[in-house]
Amino acid sequence: QVQLVESGGGLVQPGGSLRLSCVASGSIFSIYAMGWFRQAPGKQRELVAGITKGGSTNYVDFVKGRFSISNDYAKNTVYLQMNSLKAEDTAVYYCYADEATRQGLPYRYWGQGTQVTVSS
Repeated sequence: QVQLVESGGGLVQPGGSLRLSCVASGSIFSIYAMGWFRQAPGKQRELVAGITKGGSTNYVDFVKGRFSISNDYAKNTVYLQMNSLKAEDTAVYYCYADEATRQGLPYRYWGQGTQVTVSS
């Protein structure tokens, strides 16, 4: 079983920055993508950013130019650098990792979530 441990969340003022980290551990076979979703109270969970093992990235339009995702797949780690934070970015951020099983089937693991609060 794979466990994802997130860190870096907290309270920050508007315009500030945070760096989220997520490390996968456990019985890992082959992770090929990692990334982040977020969910604000009363709203659906939405994709923030993702990155493949090869470095291909994608971002939701709202965070383009402000957030940057990076990885270190040798360490099964993904990062999310969050700059110019806005109150609208307040949410619980969830890390995910996509793995190909030995049977060749995909499986998505989830972190427990970390709270990001942007407020003055």
